[in-house]
Amino acid sequence: MSAAKRKDSNFLVQGSILAVASMISRIIGLIYRIPMTNIIGDVGMSYYSAAYEVYNMLLLISAYSLPLAVSKLVSARVSKGQRRNAYRIVKGALIFATCSGLAAALILYFGAGFFTSSLLNTPLALFALKVLAPTVFMVAILGVIRGFFQGLGTTMPSAVSQILEQIINAVVSVAAAYLLCIYGARIGAVLGNADNYGSAYGAAGGTLGTTLGAAAAMLFLGFLFMAYLRIFRRQMRRDVTKKTESYRSIFRILLLTIIPVLLSTTIYNISAVLDQGIFKNVAELQGYEMNEIDTWWGIYSARYKTIINIPISIASSLAATCVPNLAASYAVRDKTSVRRQINVSIRFIMVIAIPCTVGIAVLAEPLLRLLHLYSGELSVNILRAGAIAIIFYSLSTLSNGLLQGISRMKAPVKNAVVALILHIGCLALFMFSFHLNIYAVVYANALFAFFMCVLNAISLRKYSGYQQEIVKTFLIPGVSSVIMGACVYGIYTGMQMLFGINTVSAIAAIVLGIIIYGILLLLLKGLSESELMGFPKGHLLVRIAKKLHLLR
Repeated sequence: MSAAKRKDSNFLVQGSILAVASMISRIIGLIYRIPMTNIIGDVGMSYYSAAYEVYNMLLLISAYSLPLAVSKLVSARVSKGQRRNAYRIVKGALIFATCSGLAAALILYFGAGFFTSSLLNTPLALFALKVLAPTVFMVAILGVIRGFFQGLGTTMPSAVSQILEQIINAVVSVAAAYLLCIYGARIGAVLGNADNYGSAYGAAGGTLGTTLGAAAAMLFLGFLFMAYLRIFRRQMRRDVTKKTESYRSIFRILLLTIIPVLLSTTIYNISAVLDQGIFKNVAELQGYEMNEIDTWWGIYSARYKTIINIPISIASSLAATCVPNLAASYAVRDKTSVRRQINVSIRFIMVIAIPCTVGIAVLAEPLLRLLHLYSGELSVNILRAGAIAIIFYSLSTLSNGLLQGISRMKAPVKNAVVALILHIGCLALFMFSFHLNIYAVVYANALFAFFMCVLNAISLRKYSGYQQEIVKTFLIPGVSSVIMGACVYGIYTGMQMLFGINTVSAIAAIVLGIIIYGILLLLLKGLSESELMGFPKGHLLVRIAKKLHLLR
């Protein structure tokens, strides 16, 4: 294998490690949200979601861009042998994270009343948001350390810390939601609003798990970071770089790197906050009861978004991994490697996102029942209607990272602004003209990601010269997924007629669907042997495929 291909293979392997960890974290998150949703109900999940949207917005501003920025800057310097400058980047980023994270935490805590009441029209989300406030500071520090390790070419520390964080989160969230829900109901009984106060305090218990999970991950990564520093300092002694970057220069570079990433990710993700604010206020003007509105939003955020975010998280993980690798190739002007990595990452994402979209749309009701997230036909219809967003969000999230990796930081910002304006226009049209209530949010959300896909694809072609391959990236996975979807529907229906047990039928249909899709993908030559090797357990998959004569 050539050096370039080994490098690209390592890039995909590291992306796979982070993607698997992210998938495991999402599955843990899905599992604990089932009992938590049942404890605090759809109204409680509306409060929980409102707090999270504001938290995510402040997190984006203060900390979200740090892992990408640090990994990119560290990777670019390590690739040139400048380990001393890489270390100074990390120290400068830690100072920045401390200041920005602390400021955001204070704003979140003291401004909680304004955000929940004035902005989102969900005043009882106040308790959950205040509990989340310290998490912003911890995640900022976590982001720098994760970016440092990813910049060195290893995603294992980030992967392990993600899983640890989510395990702590799961245990604490369910226990605290249960205990605080009871406590809140008692307070509400005195105030004459037992149900809503119980849900509100329960939502605060759910957010407590996030805070303690972040604290555990920070302690774990902090220990690894301090242990590895001894090795890194020994490597720094062999650094013969003549020019040492000043901290003034480092802060300027950090800001120049962070601000475009910050703007693009903030605009890209702020749509969730705007959606909730616009939807709840417009729906109230249209005469819907506030409890009904909160129930709809709870179904949308706790059931629909929880499921579709599992496959989308793979794109986020691969985007985080591709930035330092692309930055390293771009720094040495290896255009061939840059284009190859873009191609590999987009194909990898589509091979996963397209079948997930079809499978979730076909098995919407069985999946919701299997995961104990079913709450009537509305939850099923929302999931079916919005499943297409998986493809668009996966591709747009990844393409944001790809553009940042080739130092085109302003392109995602401009594209996100245009997509956001179009998105708000579509949401207003769907609500005012077609009266689609919660479906307006579902459709507008998918369209926002679609607009981003189109605009980012144009930018990638313009700045990298990358020509999008169609057949292996979209057509073969699409055909394989449609056939798989028909088979899965038949398998599920047949097993339900025979056994009548949803759990057995759904799991069998999912497992057989994965096998059928994999076979079709290989038969139609959608994946080569070298590409399959880049997947988790690639060697085993290749051996099985060859034994079944699916690979030559």
